[in-house]
Amino acid sequence: MNPNPLSLPGPTGPVFALDETWLQRGLDASRTSPRRRIIIPLQRRPEGTQRLLNFIQPGSYIRPHCHPLPEHAECITVLRGCLGVMMFSPEGKIEGKWRLEAGRASSCLVDLDHGVWHGIVALAADCVMLEAKRGPYNPLVDKKFAEWAPEEDSAGAGDCLRGFESVFDR
Repeated sequence: MNPNPLSLPGPTGPVFALDETWLQRGLDASRTSPRRRIIIPLQRRPEGTQRLLNFIQPGSYIRPHCHPLPEHAECITVLRGCLGVMMFSPEGKIEGKWRLEAGRASSCLVDLDHGVWHGIVALAADCVMLEAKRGPYNPLVDKKFAEWAPEEDSAGAGDCLRGFESVFDR
């Protein structure tokens, strides 16, 4: 068993209802993950829409990326906490930013078309994000990482993350 998984096993059966047990499972795993985040996939079959809960803690560096395929628009909804979402030019210039907060209907969701370079930072502890995009998931074509952004676990990732977080300082 991988001591540092990227995701936890998802639900089984025809219906999933988010409850305190699922929330706690994801939050506990994200708090102890070296990446400071963990995914729980919600889809029970590989075909169809990808749906996942992403549990993110401050200090998690999510390398800016885009989803290049035309069918891979992505909808992000914050269920708990506060996230910063940034949109970048292909060269890495910030072209838009949104502070998404759970419980605020006017600022809890962003929908990104395919090909939009974006990054996400946790602005509060114990963030929970629901993501949805067309499937099936194929890691070979799902996302393209920005060449101008440091790789996760590289020496420059921490500085890059702090720079992204500062975009949302009030």
